[in-house]
Amino acid sequence: MRQVLKLNDGWVFSDGFDDGHIAKLRDGETVTLPHNAVDLPLSYFDETAYQRPFTYQRHLTWDDAWAGKRVQLQFDGAMADSVVWVNGTQVAAHADGYTPFWADLTDHLTVGDNLITVRVDGSENPAIPPFGAQIDYLTYAGIYRDVWLRVLPERQLVNARVLTPDALADAKTVVVVPETTTAGPVVARLLDSDGAQIAATEGTGELTMSGLAGLRLWSMDDPALYTVELTLPDSGDVTTHRVGFRTAEWTPQGFLLNGEPVKLRGLNRHQSFPHAGYAAGRHAQERDAEIMREDLGCNMVRTSHYPQSPWFLDRCDEIGLLVFEEIPGWQHIGDEAWQDASVKNVEAMIRRDWNHPSIVIWGVRINESQDNHDFYIRTNAVARELDPTRSTGGVRYLPESELLEDVYTMNDFILDESELPLINRPRTALRSPAEVTGLKTPVPYLVTEYNGHMFPTKAQDPELRQMEHVLRHLDVLNAAHGDPNISGSIGWCMFDYNTHKDFGAGDRICHHGVMDIWREPKFAAHAYGSQKPPSEGVVLEPVTFWARGERNIGGVLPLIILTNCDEVEFECAGVTRRVGPDRERFPHLPHPPVIIDHRHISAEELGLWGMSWHPGRITGYLDGKTVATRDFVADPLPTVLQIDPDLDRVPADPDIDLRIMLRALDQAGNRLPFLDGAVKVSVDGPAKLVGPELRMLQGGTTGMWLRLTGNTGPVTVTAELAQFPTATAVISVG
Repeated sequence: MRQVLKLNDGWVFSDGFDDGHIAKLRDGETVTLPHNAVDLPLSYFDETAYQRPFTYQRHLTWDDAWAGKRVQLQFDGAMADSVVWVNGTQVAAHADGYTPFWADLTDHLTVGDNLITVRVDGSENPAIPPFGAQIDYLTYAGIYRDVWLRVLPERQLVNARVLTPDALADAKTVVVVPETTTAGPVVARLLDSDGAQIAATEGTGELTMSGLAGLRLWSMDDPALYTVELTLPDSGDVTTHRVGFRTAEWTPQGFLLNGEPVKLRGLNRHQSFPHAGYAAGRHAQERDAEIMREDLGCNMVRTSHYPQSPWFLDRCDEIGLLVFEEIPGWQHIGDEAWQDASVKNVEAMIRRDWNHPSIVIWGVRINESQDNHDFYIRTNAVARELDPTRSTGGVRYLPESELLEDVYTMNDFILDESELPLINRPRTALRSPAEVTGLKTPVPYLVTEYNGHMFPTKAQDPELRQMEHVLRHLDVLNAAHGDPNISGSIGWCMFDYNTHKDFGAGDRICHHGVMDIWREPKFAAHAYGSQKPPSEGVVLEPVTFWARGERNIGGVLPLIILTNCDEVEFECAGVTRRVGPDRERFPHLPHPPVIIDHRHISAEELGLWGMSWHPGRITGYLDGKTVATRDFVADPLPTVLQIDPDLDRVPADPDIDLRIMLRALDQAGNRLPFLDGAVKVSVDGPAKLVGPELRMLQGGTTGMWLRLTGNTGPVTVTAELAQFPTATAVISVG
């Protein structure tokens, strides 16, 4: 029987590295993983601050139960160019910063104390993908994912590929291809979500369980999961592999899940967090997946531009969020050795993640790179050999690019490019697949980026820019829904993120998201959330700060209301109008916005410039019944400083990162978008604040993450800001 223990605690971290301390403990700080080598300020920092070596060390005491076993460390992710020693002997080296690696300690352990030394190097080494040129994201140094201690029998299970070749049949089949260190018998059992056995078999080589009736399909609405348990009867080694029964087919007429057409609607996600970089634990990873699926109403996420946390992918499996996963890279293709490393990244990505039902396409091309026939022949060949059940894609921004993949995946920024001089093209949301591919025969086609850097929008930007930001996302979503030859669209991007000096607003932030860097929605986020069915949550979001003089000329018309309601009622200054969705402008959206303008209300009815401003109310209706109401005051004043944790009760797990939002709200509970100020935060109890105590409001909100210490008890968060009563919130830990 194998033993697998999380080994995140007790590491000693130090800045720098020297050969003299490979077998000797350096002075340093005791830390818990995941860990970020350098916590950067929110903005205006020097991104070279982490681009150097760092050392992690840990004592490991011999256990007599390990005798006759293999003892390994599994690193889920470390950035980058990692080398591992035990008692002064090198046992592993792994250059890539996004895929897992293993260090076998067995032959170098001694009875008593053993010293593990790990060197990571945050330098942007041009020999390692994605490095070699500019990249529009940061690659924070550190052991930023979990580390596991694995005690294994000599004959052990290494990996297993689980196939479901006839997923749509009434009587289904499971084929298991186990990998073991030496040949011999393997027992396979298929278990349901309660652990009850459905079927079992034993043999060598490929194992098949067939005639499996009464099993549910994995779908977005019902993401049913099963477990394949493998046992080596001679050594007692056991592993489990979670799987789902589903088919995923890419056709020139769109994407099919389980034989049914699905219009894909998603956003790109980076795995970074303010201050903490990549070093976020299980809860933070899972929460991002939940925000994408449940709050934003998306059915697909692209892991731009690298393989992301196993916790994130596990949660996608559990909640029915489809995934486009791709290899590390950004535009640059290096020399032959660099390309060899990238091909290995394809293999490592697929071998890690091939049993996730949520993953429906492999990205085997460097994001937005030029064509490279020989290189991409190799990446596609590796993917197809390892996993012939999934299609490949390769994200490009060039029309008429060579198609070596199964799906033509395209970053289409034509909506914004049409405004450039000499383009001589009317406002165009998306080009047709035929125009982009240049091919006479239709092929499967997916839009993988749009908007983003072409129209960056900050949370505190003026209302008119926010409105245009919303319209650009709506325009593309409408165009994608309206073209049956487009499988769907994945916007750039989910949230704002830190980046290099060569990109962004000069503040080292790319304000490209539909949410801010804390995952707080901008108005454009509701362009996505409003497309989900009302049964998954009613959305009623007017795109306004409700002020007489915020817009050019003044007033709030035209007023875009992002909603999945049947009708919306507008009330202000004695004027009442009930208006339905604007299906004339957005005929293809599942839920077009309501747009109230001078077709419905004259300027005089709401009062002209210089006249008194009035409060307003927006009411949403479904089937004639009131389901949501938004009130707006005419004289907004600082009223409530809200502390809003994602959870108010959490287990005492030391690698949980809990997000807390801070919001400056008026009398009606709306944010005060232009209130500047620094919120002073204090934390008392078994948790540590990630980043500084002073939090600057942007767009009326700011956020933070707390890292738990592992102890139990209440965590009290206090927030202070002039003009507001002091706010407190208590989180129960344990």
